[in-house]
Amino acid sequence: MDATTARWLVGPEAADELARVASEADPSSLGAAERLRRRLPPERAAAVTAQVALRRRARTKFGEGADRLFFTPDGLEQATRPRVAAWRAERLQSTGVAKVVDLGCGIGADALACLDAGLRVEAIEADEVTAILAGANLGIEVTIGDAVTLLPPPDPATAVFCDPARRTASGRSWRVEDLSPPWSFVEALLAERTACVKLGPGAPHALIPDGVLATWVSDHGDLVELSLWSRESEPGRSAVLLPGGVLLDTRRAAPPPAAIVRPEAGAVLYEPDPAVIRAGLVDSLAEHLDAGRLRPQLAYLLGAARRPTPFATAFEVLEVLDAGEKTLRAWVRREGIGTLEIKKRGVDIDPAVLRRRLKPKGSRSATVVLTPTLDGVRALVVRRLGGS
Repeated sequence: MDATTARWLVGPEAADELARVASEADPSSLGAAERLRRRLPPERAAAVTAQVALRRRARTKFGEGADRLFFTPDGLEQATRPRVAAWRAERLQSTGVAKVVDLGCGIGADALACLDAGLRVEAIEADEVTAILAGANLGIEVTIGDAVTLLPPPDPATAVFCDPARRTASGRSWRVEDLSPPWSFVEALLAERTACVKLGPGAPHALIPDGVLATWVSDHGDLVELSLWSRESEPGRSAVLLPGGVLLDTRRAAPPPAAIVRPEAGAVLYEPDPAVIRAGLVDSLAEHLDAGRLRPQLAYLLGAARRPTPFATAFEVLEVLDAGEKTLRAWVRREGIGTLEIKKRGVDIDPAVLRRRLKPKGSRSATVVLTPTLDGVRALVVRRLGGS
């Protein structure tokens, strides 16, 4: 889609066409395409059809609000979930700034959350078509150009948000040298301004500059991003769980390594949220739960009694078995297990392959956790405990 078509797409004439195509049972059908081409030139017809398809895909992330927004394929893929964007906007507002400069705003998901939070927004986007669509989403003029050259002078009342592009001509890239704006520019933002930088959750810890707060964000158990926050009075590492916004952090003395314990029936097994694991806060959680690890560096925790926590899923250990296939197959047969969930950590086993080899057949269901322990690899038969 070119810029001329994009400007038409966000205008009033295209709104009627978007509504007509969206009302089709199958907008991608040959009949729908033929009806649209009778009314529109090919490039406009293609733009409308693609936009309706993108809006339908976007409902998974944006809900019903997707039908009011404009997307590009890359913009939809990279856009922040609304719940996460709202959390970030609220946090930016809490720093006391009145304005946010969004460098590389994409389709405007983060900027839109900032506007909803009452912040003023200046949005900059290098791609002209994306900028046109973002402007329609935000109801403001988006500046088209390079974020590095268009960054305004520092202002104590203004924060900068940056989500560096992670795509090359060959697709998504996680190499720091492929980021745009370049990493040296991002480091300068964090050192010199009130800033928040969004990165993929798998970004290496060695990349994180000193003096910032690194926050791994989990949304309903999905690890979605790492954000770096400058001008924090207490830099460190933290995990945030949404939708509740609960926080676990290291902005105090780090706890000693958790004790190594043996599993036994009646104990409580904790599987930490991925944000806790990625933030390196498993020992902090172990201290909070009065729990130990099954092995050094292994994220499973084991406690003698259950302690409620939003930061981990809790399981009651019902039985501890040898993890050999022969033992497990006999147990599955003896217990009449037909539905078997296999979880694992720290062992080189494909749960799907093992499940087929165990040949579950019966009326009962069960969950088995395969994990290294002080006594070798064991299979823990567990029952998920409700609540937090």
